[in-house]
Amino acid sequence: MAEILLSVVGVGKRFGGFTALEGIDFQVRRGERVGLLGPNGSGKSTLVNCVTGTLRNEAGEIIFRDERIDRLTTHQRIRRGIARTFQIPRPFASMTVRENVEIALLYAGAPAGNERVPHGATEDDAHHILEEVGLQAKADERSGSLTQVDLRKLELARAMAAHPQLLIADEAMAGLSMGEVDEILALLMRLNQAGVSIVMIEHIMYAVMKFSERIAVLVAGRKIADGDPQSVIADPEVQRAYLGE
Repeated sequence: MAEILLSVVGVGKRFGGFTALEGIDFQVRRGERVGLLGPNGSGKSTLVNCVTGTLRNEAGEIIFRDERIDRLTTHQRIRRGIARTFQIPRPFASMTVRENVEIALLYAGAPAGNERVPHGATEDDAHHILEEVGLQAKADERSGSLTQVDLRKLELARAMAAHPQLLIADEAMAGLSMGEVDEILALLMRLNQAGVSIVMIEHIMYAVMKFSERIAVLVAGRKIADGDPQSVIADPEVQRAYLGE
């Protein structure tokens, strides 16, 4: 069995009197594909924000590659090897596709201890990343002119600029057609085959079931299920909370 890459242990988060997360235990192994499900307001985004450093957990520990990271800044976590995409892509619309990736490489992709990578290296890396996501032909187009599926690919390209070992894909397929969903799924599969562990947060069940080796489900800030996809989806508590059955 592969080693544990990310370990979330007893994590809790409150906003005033509201408990957003309570006693969350969650692990991701090296090379694993995990689906993270739950209805709106279940705590998925709060958990991701605690892992990536946007929010600070008040209880528990977050350990990445045997190092406790829950008191590190966001950019320190990025440089440790954690990257994410966002539900709504917000590239620099006035910049080209390539320039958007180069900016991410200059700052997110710098090795730990360095402020920036050499400029020549960003050009080569940007070219390689854009080839991987299928955007090389549009490298010199303004990102503001991209279609929705290409914006999603660019969002993934910018996350890849951090050379992550763990990628959290947050609603990477929202608003896409079935054919476009399959494009993004194929891209995520290729990234995973290259050694990137991936946590997918997604409401499109077809995509989650096709992609995930394991599924965890949050409801009202608690984890109610964690296991192989078929068993989790068949769980009566999951069906009541998530599928409304």
